Amino acid sequence: MAMTPATQQPPGTPEVPADRARERRRLHTKLKLATQIGEGIDGYIIGGIGMAMTALTADLHLSTLMEGLVGASPLIGIFVGGPLFGRLADRLGRRPVFLADMLIFLVGSVLQFFVTDGPQLFLIRLLMGVAIGGEYAIGAPLLSEYAPRQGRGRLLASLEISWYVGYALATVVGALFADVDGGWRWSLASSAVIAVVCVSLRGGIPESARWLLSKGRREEAEALIERYGIEIDVDAELDERSATGQAGFWALFSKEHLRSTVFASVFWAALVLPYFAIGTFWTQVFDALNMGDNAVAALLVYSFTAVAGVTVGCLVVDRIGRRRLLIPPFWITAGCLALVAVWPHSTPVIVGGFLFFIFLNAASSALTAVYPLEVFPTALRATGVGFATAMSRVGAAIGTFLLPMGLDRFGVEFVLLVGAGVLALGGLVSQFLAPETTDLDLARAARKARGPAGA
Repeated sequence: MAMTPATQQPPGTPEVPADRARERRRLHTKLKLATQIGEGIDGYIIGGIGMAMTALTADLHLSTLMEGLVGASPLIGIFVGGPLFGRLADRLGRRPVFLADMLIFLVGSVLQFFVTDGPQLFLIRLLMGVAIGGEYAIGAPLLSEYAPRQGRGRLLASLEISWYVGYALATVVGALFADVDGGWRWSLASSAVIAVVCVSLRGGIPESARWLLSKGRREEAEALIERYGIEIDVDAELDERSATGQAGFWALFSKEHLRSTVFASVFWAALVLPYFAIGTFWTQVFDALNMGDNAVAALLVYSFTAVAGVTVGCLVVDRIGRRRLLIPPFWITAGCLALVAVWPHSTPVIVGGFLFFIFLNAASSALTAVYPLEVFPTALRATGVGFATAMSRVGAAIGTFLLPMGLDRFGVEFVLLVGAGVLALGGLVSQFLAPETTDLDLARAARKARGPAGA
């Protein structure tokens, strides 16, 4: 039984009543905004530390070790929050987890204002990282399970635009508070305002019909499908439920799903490791390249170039396909960082190399909100996305933690070459494991991602 939205009904099918169509539009708008703002606050929290780091390091008297820990703390928290909230969302449902994790953002945002030392800030941002991991594991999966087949990639990729907008906005707010005594406290705590708005939007959002089907609750699912005109191939979803076999965390490493787990984890980690590490310690990297006087202006350009890149990625993801948006940019961005490492004293090479790296990396990053949701079946989707999120942030946390020490001991050339190597590894893995899932129903996309065995 395949259900389609009212706007795509076969000829002769009665039209959905106007009041029901309005209800569906309201739900889609509310869900999209609640998810996009949640994604934006993730970028805001991670991006805000870049501008605040120098001031808070001086005020809290952080050592190099603690500086690295504070910078990496949200990424470490994501390692716990992604699998934890993902498993909870697959067991208990999408709806309750969707609301609970935003409340953690709200509390953590406020607490940042009152910290008195480095360990306190580390623990609070670690907790917020747990919530960020939960947001990745539940927000995008819930939106994907309500999204139509065609245009799903563009809709999900728009979440990454929200992330980069949040990151850029945090940079602007940080710059506004840069000359204020204790301004870093206000800039970090300002994420509470966004969290309040998001909590208000998440009330009343219904459970995912696909999740209900994965639990055998067909009548409840079909009532939601009928009420909101959700486009779901019910038979394919139920077949996928039977084919999924064992549920739970360890199912990710079974023969059926290992390919998807490895691909989603590696490509995501390879994309974000250089971005987070360089972005968090942008000032130090530019100082090492003898361009420290331009670091603040360059960081603003960095942030808005990323917004432009992810916007382009969002616009083309359903046109050129997933693989073309992922694989060539991996190789090009690896070349960009290697080029800067080879000519670290050439201003045109530095400017051009970083601009191409930022733009193309951000364009491909649109797929981090798309691919992981498409390569796992509904019964494992949140768990799989949560685990892939955790693995991506393990790499990013390691890179963020080691970068300042790498600069001190080995120099900026070595650091940039390591980043280029990580990007090249992502390109190699994606070449062999990335499926083409454009315009496929979620259940059929997950089956294709398993490779010949799944097909």
